[in-house]
Amino acid sequence: MSNNSKLPPEIVNHWPEVFNDVEIKSVPIEYINSINIFFNNGKIYTIDVAKEKKKYTDSESLESSLETFFSDYDNVIKSIDFSIDTPKVKHDVQKRTRTFLKKGR
Repeated sequence: MSNNSKLPPEIVNHWPEVFNDVEIKSVPIEYINSINIFFNNGKIYTIDVAKEKKKYTDSESLESSLETFFSDYDNVIKSIDFSIDTPKVKHDVQKRTRTFLKKGR
């Protein structure tokens, strides 16, 4: 599995002028809706991140649990597909950009 990847077209189409040239190295857990894990044997396991967040006291615990899961099953995972909350990403980027530009004046 590659550590860097381009965003899928359905995400790029949501905000092409920004997302078109973005390469992903990591995604904060707050922007992930779900994770589909495709195993070598053809099975697919889906993690509903919103539900999982409710089970943990902080996002670091959930991230640690996911890292352990991926590490434990790395040799039998074919690929991983993340469902991203693109409206939240867009909103947060726009908000932070406005704040940055206002401070520069």
